[in-house]
Formats: sequence, C-alpha cells, structure tokens
Amino acid sequence: MEVEIGYCVPCGFRQHARGVQEAVLNGLEQELDELSLVMGDHGVFQVTADGELVYDKETDGSLNADDIVRELREQV
Repeated sequence: MEVEIGYCVPCGFRQHARGVQEAVLNGLEQELDELSLVMGDHGVFQVTADGELVYDKETDGSLNADDIVRELREQV
C-alpha cells in the first residue's frame, strides 16, 4: 500500500503530519510499500492510500492519528 500525507506548510500542519506518519508506521509498517509527506498550502490536510482519499480535514473534520490509522487499516 502507498500512503501519502498532504499537509499545508503555511498553516503549520507539519507536526501533525509527522505525528500521523509515525502512527501509520507504528500501526501498518508491514503493509506499506511507500509512505510520503507532500507539502501543500490552502489549508490542505489529506491522507490517501493507493491514490484513494482516506481522510480530508475539510470534509471529515478533526481526526486524531489513531483514527486515521483505523481508516487506513480498512483499506488493507
């Protein structure tokens, strides 16, 4: 599985993105082929798995890293 975490640089979402990255590694490392952080802007914070949107801050609201890992686990 290829996971991409896109985050807004001007908004200061880097620490949150790194927290989600760490949680994904801790929970799904054996299932991952690739895990990447992608810098963006305009308030973006999205997580995709194999090109499919799993989490979008704008539409899904606030989820913690463990919730996002659970969502990704459903994709496996």
